Amino acid sequence: MSETGAIPAEVELTAIEAPQRPMDRRRVLGMAIPIIGENLLQTMVGAVDTLLVARLGSVAVAGVGTAVEFVYFIISILIALEIGATVLVSQAFGAGQSARVREIARQALVWGILLAIPVSVAGYLLAPSVIQLFGTEQAVADYATRYLQITAATSIFLLLTFVGGAIFRGVGDSRTPLYASLVANIVNVFLSYGLIFGHFGLPEMGVEGSAWGAAIGRSVSAAILLGLLLSGRRQIGLRTTGSWRPNLSIGRQLLKLGLPASAEQVISSAGFMTMLFVVAKIGTDALAAQQIAFTALNIGYMPAFGFGIAVTALVGQSIGANKIGEAGIAAQIGARTSLIALAVAGIVFFVLAGPIMRVFTDEPEVVVQGINGLRALAISLPFWGLWFVFGGALRGTGDTVTPLIVEGIAVWSAVLLGLAAVHFFDVGLGTVWGMFIIVSPLAALANNRRFRRRLAHVVFSHPAPTPVG
Repeated sequence: MSETGAIPAEVELTAIEAPQRPMDRRRVLGMAIPIIGENLLQTMVGAVDTLLVARLGSVAVAGVGTAVEFVYFIISILIALEIGATVLVSQAFGAGQSARVREIARQALVWGILLAIPVSVAGYLLAPSVIQLFGTEQAVADYATRYLQITAATSIFLLLTFVGGAIFRGVGDSRTPLYASLVANIVNVFLSYGLIFGHFGLPEMGVEGSAWGAAIGRSVSAAILLGLLLSGRRQIGLRTTGSWRPNLSIGRQLLKLGLPASAEQVISSAGFMTMLFVVAKIGTDALAAQQIAFTALNIGYMPAFGFGIAVTALVGQSIGANKIGEAGIAAQIGARTSLIALAVAGIVFFVLAGPIMRVFTDEPEVVVQGINGLRALAISLPFWGLWFVFGGALRGTGDTVTPLIVEGIAVWSAVLLGLAAVHFFDVGLGTVWGMFIIVSPLAALANNRRFRRRLAHVVFSHPAPTPVG
């Protein structure tokens, strides 16, 4: 291998077979549905873990909830390698460059480990100081610190799961990550229950048991994905000739694509955390209502995330194969299907907002605020679907900067508009979240326009054959 990591374009596929099927709805759904299922599975397991910890009391729940806020920050850092791997692997796969696919896969794993080590050490050592920033009572801080330390120390398994899943999705296989997640989450629930309460002959560890159950579950997922990658039983055989030494050129490519996506997550998370302070100005009832409404809507957003990730891989494959028309078809199919799915979800949440809120609480003011907030979010839901899918399509072309800019402007515009409304007018939760009814269509339009221009540029630079419709 050369120092730059360049692999001749004429290298053809051997064990890895490039996609031959034309781009159609079945191919897009075949990629997206397992991703949606994987996200749904993780959400359900997270809810089960929360219910288990809730049996330890409100202090334990508050401790885990506080720690999870920073866990999301850790995830936003690690996601850089996931996005970079998805884009580079999918484009090499579409181009039929077998050696290039394997080299990128190896380097994504190597650089992932190199990234995870300092993140793990820093997260573990800084956990006490970080938790203190939240200003919680000491008992809550103690729970949160220990939970965060365990999660940070074992974040290498989270990283390997992210990168392993990205590699499989890059070659068009979104089912294997789903199966690995299914096994891992069964292990997670079993061990969390046993370790929290001391069942099955396991030690009773309380909140720490929940953290260890999740960590061991992630290690199982990482082991499954890594084992399959090395064995070659899922198209990619990493035991073939190739170096595992860090390659600076490929590392830079991975980070160049991934860091903007990571920054996008950080900026978005910061915006939504600021929105918490905005809603807190309305009152405690509004804050409680928002938490309940978001818990319900997490399921509604899943098709958008699933189609966004699927379209990233499919657009990357199409561009790698120089089938630019198919890249556009993949984005349009993903956008239309996501729009329909989220429109249906939005109608359900709008019509059933009252019953949904009453499942969680019977406090009248919380229910009223929650209904208004849930309905505002339900109206914007279809536009979120378009926003995420066209953002995913842009990433597939190798443009991870535009989604970052659009996300930052859109989220923070909504936050500032909401803050102004709360400050100058007597408004409730519905008005604050109604700001996304304004910004989400504009964000979707911005990503779509940039994607179309990006494809036109690719066509101009590399004329493509007639696309398969």
